[in-house]
Amino acid sequence: MPRVSVWLVRAALLHLGVGITFGALMLWNKGLPFAPVLWTLYLPHIEMLLFGWTVQAIMGVAFWIVPRFSKEPRYGRVRLVWGAMACLNAGVLLMVVAYLLNSSPALLLVGRGLELLAVALFAAHVWPRIKPMSDVLPP
Repeated sequence: MPRVSVWLVRAALLHLGVGITFGALMLWNKGLPFAPVLWTLYLPHIEMLLFGWTVQAIMGVAFWIVPRFSKEPRYGRVRLVWGAMACLNAGVLLMVVAYLLNSSPALLLVGRGLELLAVALFAAHVWPRIKPMSDVLPP
């Protein structure tokens, strides 16, 4: 597995662990109410599982699985994917902090913007690697 895929999947697993922990705390609090403040973890829980876990895991596996080029560089412009990973993680963390601190909408907008930039960078990287099967197989 390529290095960027490994790091994308590892980061996704970290988000999964934290997101599940948030969910477990809220569920425990629902059964045995002990800290009503735990309900502030609801939106960070969704953010970490939807974007931090799901989107990042998809990006890591897609980078690995999508057909490579026949000549070097086989994976294309990998820096775009590293940038996408940085933007996605920064965006998710900004969103989580904004939700926890009940911050201004500006911070939420910046977080979503970084997540959108991450998707655009990944799409720019993977677009040239998507080709018809006739272009992949030798004649």
